[in-house]
Amino acid sequence: MGSWKNPILLISGIGISFLGNWIYLIALNISILNLTGSAAAVAGLYIIRPIAILITNTWSGSVIDRVNKRRLMIFIDIIRGLLVFIIPFIGTLWLIYFILLLVNMVGAFFGPSSSVYITKLIPTENRKRFNSIMSMTNSGAFLIGPAIAGILIMYFGTELCIVINAITFIICAFFIYLLPNVDENVNSVRGPIRWQTLMNDWKAVREFTMNAKFFILIYLIFQAAMLIGFALDSQEVTFIKQILLLSDRDYGLIVSITGIGAITGAFISAILAKKVPLKIYIGAGMFLTSIGYVFFYSSYNFITATAAFIFLGFFMTFANTGYATFFQNNVPVDIMGRFGSIADMLQGIIQIGFTLILGFFAEWFSLQLVCLSFSIVGTLFALVLLISVLIPTKAHYFIEDGKAVST
Repeated sequence: MGSWKNPILLISGIGISFLGNWIYLIALNISILNLTGSAAAVAGLYIIRPIAILITNTWSGSVIDRVNKRRLMIFIDIIRGLLVFIIPFIGTLWLIYFILLLVNMVGAFFGPSSSVYITKLIPTENRKRFNSIMSMTNSGAFLIGPAIAGILIMYFGTELCIVINAITFIICAFFIYLLPNVDENVNSVRGPIRWQTLMNDWKAVREFTMNAKFFILIYLIFQAAMLIGFALDSQEVTFIKQILLLSDRDYGLIVSITGIGAITGAFISAILAKKVPLKIYIGAGMFLTSIGYVFFYSSYNFITATAAFIFLGFFMTFANTGYATFFQNNVPVDIMGRFGSIADMLQGIIQIGFTLILGFFAEWFSLQLVCLSFSIVGTLFALVLLISVLIPTKAHYFIEDGKAVST
């Protein structure tokens, strides 16, 4: 159990931050609506993160790969905590947007940094279980956070929820402070990141992608299926209310029950981590997740929609765990920050494109027909993924008792 002391500290810190984020998200939506009375102003919140990613992710990876990841993560959480703390005291929408843009720009460094830190901290043979537990923590926050937010907003208002999120960032920073350094030989950046530095870094990422063709193939197929799923998520509320004719209460109940399915899936994936091969997690997990989308958009009442969402949430945890582990085992740790940042930026652009295309077709044709068609396309990608990961000659990409080699 001693070997799990540091991983538990990391999971606890990030888990508390996840919980704060879900409490804050609900409160922020309500706060902006109360301030402006505009649904468009609330919708504006959801384009801030993609904008922040486009601003930062072309160069953030170059910083991440050159600095101490633990110190960077602590700095990020402290800055985010301070910025979020001042939001309740601002009464101007555009100033709130600006603060949120800064929060998301700083936050864009955290995901790639944590991926590198986790890869260095967690031994290869324990990564799949760690990622399963992390997924379960995220699912638990997704389930509990909105419920806590509802109670706090009812009795204390939205301001306390936002302040709580600021505090959870500081708590996360403290937990990370208790963790060991994994970058003892990495020095801080001694000079500015220049254009030539960026060009050299992008070249290093390009060389990796050219030399790791099978990894990139699996990565692209997985992301195609997953991003189609994310685009479909944008239509779930409309489908539930306009096609299934269910109420807001029914929608909230479906989402809550889905959270229970996701937690159960993550718990079981953690238990099976040492028994089920990684390629089954990523291949079968993504295929069954895509089938879940087909089931959902084929549903015709509350029971069938709920059953489909439970199925989807359960297997998505396997897919996410498999992908995270596959990524950590195959991307060289010295360029992981750069690769992750550039990949996040491209994923954001593609996701926006898929979402706009789906929304456009939904305006012209039946929503259910369009969503069902997209989910079938996603399932075909997932089927190709499943077949690809089962190729016997590529088994070394899924080794878990030693470092996988991308060649």
